[in-house]
Amino acid sequence: MNTHFQADINSETDKLKAVILHTPGSEVENMTPGNAERALYSDILNLVIAKKEYSQINDVLHKLTKVFQVHDLLAEILDNPVARAFLLTNICADRNDCNLQSELSDLDSKTLATLLIEGIPMKKDNLSRFLNPDRFELQPLHNFFFTRDAAITIGNEVLIGNMANTVRVRESQIMEAIFRFHPELKSPIIKPLDSHRKNGMIHIEGGDIQVARHDILLAGIGARTSTGGIDFIIDHFKKKKTKQHIIVQELPNKPESFIHLDMVFTFLSQEECLVYEPLILQPNKYQTIHIEVDKGKVTIKPAKNIVQALSKLDMNLNPIHCGGTADQYTQEREQWHSGANFFSFAPGKSIGYNRNVYTLEELNKQGFDIIKASDVISNQDHPDNYKKCIVTIDGSELARGGGGARCMTMPVQR
Repeated sequence: MNTHFQADINSETDKLKAVILHTPGSEVENMTPGNAERALYSDILNLVIAKKEYSQINDVLHKLTKVFQVHDLLAEILDNPVARAFLLTNICADRNDCNLQSELSDLDSKTLATLLIEGIPMKKDNLSRFLNPDRFELQPLHNFFFTRDAAITIGNEVLIGNMANTVRVRESQIMEAIFRFHPELKSPIIKPLDSHRKNGMIHIEGGDIQVARHDILLAGIGARTSTGGIDFIIDHFKKKKTKQHIIVQELPNKPESFIHLDMVFTFLSQEECLVYEPLILQPNKYQTIHIEVDKGKVTIKPAKNIVQALSKLDMNLNPIHCGGTADQYTQEREQWHSGANFFSFAPGKSIGYNRNVYTLEELNKQGFDIIKASDVISNQDHPDNYKKCIVTIDGSELARGGGGARCMTMPVQR
């Protein structure tokens, strides 16, 4: 029995062996219309409905693979005094707040894990605090159920995300501690903050990084991942003896549905991908760039688009259109609600929202059977019964958080 799931990801579509999820909790409810924008939301979510929908992706994946939950992993490493000190020191140093560290140090591990995720209310015990409009001393991690962004498995290493917004920094700190100290997940770590570059220039989030093949990485640059972040990855690959390709796609900063590459492009298998056609395939002002790193030498040249760049590397993909092919308005509507954001758990087998009906119709035309998460959970159906399939989950509330099935999953091993 495998008790050590060291990082090992060399494609987006190989059979999934282990994944990290985080079931949304009170941190999602600890948000108001007034602070939703600071929390990176355009609306507030109904937690009861969101948890019911989230349980579908959680329960389906439990049928298929090893599933870890962030809260459980965090509580387990906090039992280790070294890990506890490491994490609390990082969190408090980031805030320049030593008093908070002393208050937290003696809490039991489960309580501390909950507070680090759900937030710590501010004690209004002096005038400055009394007049402070913030409700929380330590802000809730409203976005943590999108586990994809804070840590990225590339090969046998874990790249710690350097988040573009300070409200998400603690997510990366928690994920770093998990991969440094948890006995089942301990893996080699790549950390941008350890580099010589100015930290403010380096932003990397997991939604922008995709492992196409062991020697090909896809990367989006835009609102959340910077050119400096990609330069950091280039520098890392320059130290290796093997050749590495990085296909970079520029993304619009607005609208917010273009937040990451996986909102416009995801793999379904090594032969098929789901694309938002207006950005990925049609001519536009957003560049696609092919970077080759070979024994320290870097070559950079333009490419027509991601699909063509991959074809030149002998990876030929059939692009399937998010929203179908009949109407661009439908494509826009479904892309807005993560219609291109599917998560592959085996070659040709993925999970996505059932609300994107035109995308599902297009997938069905391309030979994908559509099955319900509820049928998989109740053992009435199983992905093993199909050559290619899409497992659909409810997404009336989750999709309003700004992400889909890929956003909500952090694969550790395939």
